[in-house]
Amino acid sequence: MADLLAMGGHGAYVWSAYAISAVALAGICVWPLARLRGLAARLRRRLLEEERGSR
Repeated sequence: MADLLAMGGHGAYVWSAYAISAVALAGICVWPLARLRGLAARLRRRLLEEERGSR
């Protein structure tokens, strides 16, 4: 198991590259969803304000 993690002395580079890639992929998935939620909340607030103003 230790040999697998060490990867002939290159383990630190390989595993850090995997970690950076995983963080980047997670960000690519999470960022648009968070932005969409924010836009939906703003739209909801705007519609409520317009509805209150038309009464």
